[in-house]
Amino acid sequence: MLGHTGVTVREAGPGDAVGGVLPRWVARPESVDEISVVLAACADADLAVVPAGGRSKLGWAAPPERADVLLDLSLMHDVLEHVAGDLVVRVQAGIPLARLAEILAKAGQELALDVPFPEATVGGTLAAPAPGPRAYRYGNARDLLIGVTVVLADGTVAKAGGKVVKNVAGYDLGKLFTGSYGTLGVIAEATFRLHPIAADRCWLTFECEGWEDAGVLMRSQLEPSAVEIDRPAVGMSMVAALFEGPAARERALVARELLGGGEVCAESPPWWGRPPGEPLHSLRCRVAPHIPDGVSVRGSLATGVYLASGPADLDAWRSELPGHARLVGLSGEVTGDRWGPNPSLPLMRRVKERFDPGRRMSPGRLAGGV
Repeated sequence: MLGHTGVTVREAGPGDAVGGVLPRWVARPESVDEISVVLAACADADLAVVPAGGRSKLGWAAPPERADVLLDLSLMHDVLEHVAGDLVVRVQAGIPLARLAEILAKAGQELALDVPFPEATVGGTLAAPAPGPRAYRYGNARDLLIGVTVVLADGTVAKAGGKVVKNVAGYDLGKLFTGSYGTLGVIAEATFRLHPIAADRCWLTFECEGWEDAGVLMRSQLEPSAVEIDRPAVGMSMVAALFEGPAARERALVARELLGGGEVCAESPPWWGRPPGEPLHSLRCRVAPHIPDGVSVRGSLATGVYLASGPADLDAWRSELPGHARLVGLSGEVTGDRWGPNPSLPLMRRVKERFDPGRRMSPGRLAGGV
């Protein structure tokens, strides 16, 4: 059936599984129009579709209820427009962020996202966001996104933001599709606001038993771009602060004096921006939480978003966490509820019904089986 669309299609293999669910086919479109043709054909045949980019997070979230077609966007890897004077870039969703960074660096610019997975693509970073150190200063993916082109479950192409505005029933498509894990449709193109690459960067690292010392940095006038912690399952914690721009080293030296010690260097620590291990859990809270023994944590003391590696029994772990903390999207074999209580679930279900009434787009991947 998909062979008649003109899109490259092959049978799925073991490496194409999504959370352990193996699709029947893999389709590889090269344009927005080809995505539209594939989704329209799948709608006619009632086939379930799961979008994929760099495949770094196919194990995140819950396994889909069914997956007939894996929509591989890896052939959509072009920069469509880069207006350096306006600090704006428009790209296809399958472009790896590492490749985009190389292209933008030639103009002295960057998309200020720190992604812990080197193979991550633009589309995957929007659909399944992962926290990054510099979100404290620049915001996360949804904050830097100014335009998006999406393809809905029936093949309809919709655009919002950027140079062309065509919202669907008043929805902010960019924010709505960010974090949707492919359950509403396919992110095909994205337009981002860029930043100049900082002329100078400097890191201050220091060891600590607790996490409280880092609060001094965030309350100071030194304006760090990020304050991250590496808390191993056993041993001392390491905190690192990034300073960028004018007088970066001087500010780092003042911070060292403020803290009474530490090391100032021009290179990030080796753990900076990297996940702590598997299974991976995303922990969101407003203050540094109590972490059970045997759990390692890395993440942002500034924004309160952490990646943790530890016991897969999430219900037992969650019971040990304070009330201000919750666990969301995970990878690895887990038991218990992946998402936890979600007061927004009724709204999520209504949005799902609006965009994908046939439940063909990554069905069941989000909280409550959305």
